[in-house]
Amino acid sequence: MLSLAEAKIVLETALLASAEPLSIADLRKLFEQEIGADTIRRLLEELREDWSGRGVELINLASGWRFQTRPEYQVYLERINPERAPRYSRAVLETLAIVAYRQPVTRGDIEEIRGVTVSPNIIKALEARGWIDVVGHRETPGRPALYATTKTFLDDLGLRSLQELPPLEEIAKSLELAPAAPEQAALHESVAAEPTQAPVASAA
Repeated sequence: MLSLAEAKIVLETALLASAEPLSIADLRKLFEQEIGADTIRRLLEELREDWSGRGVELINLASGWRFQTRPEYQVYLERINPERAPRYSRAVLETLAIVAYRQPVTRGDIEEIRGVTVSPNIIKALEARGWIDVVGHRETPGRPALYATTKTFLDDLGLRSLQELPPLEEIAKSLELAPAAPEQAALHESVAAEPTQAPVASAA
């Protein structure tokens, strides 16, 4: 059986080689379940400390652990890899904000908050990005789909849970949704309201 020092090296290697976050369950498979989850968590915390102060950090996200570039060094990497992230319209980002803060919601809920019809292409764009998904159906006529954010959404924001979402004011600022116009103010107020409580049926 590997020593703990050797096990930590195996964990480090697997995480550096993986393009996706790895859960504790995934990491236990490296050792054929011979090392317990608590031990792996302790080794991961040691690894996180080992990498502190470097340009790459080990972080714990919604779907697992991964190494990523520290934000302050990203600007340098962009000089040799100038690819830009996809740009999304205001309507897409407003819809995403509503789902994030009011989930689970239907298209009808989103339309009521935004005050305009939601194009199917907006929902498709967010689903294609992996940021939202159908989690059930509301028990009302027509059984409309209920949408919620995914672990991928949290991973891309560097978060472990929805409780870590920043205040809505920060989201509004980052999405340039400062309530300068009356309709934007109404959107901000509606999204900030208490989440909709709705009966959820299985998506299956």
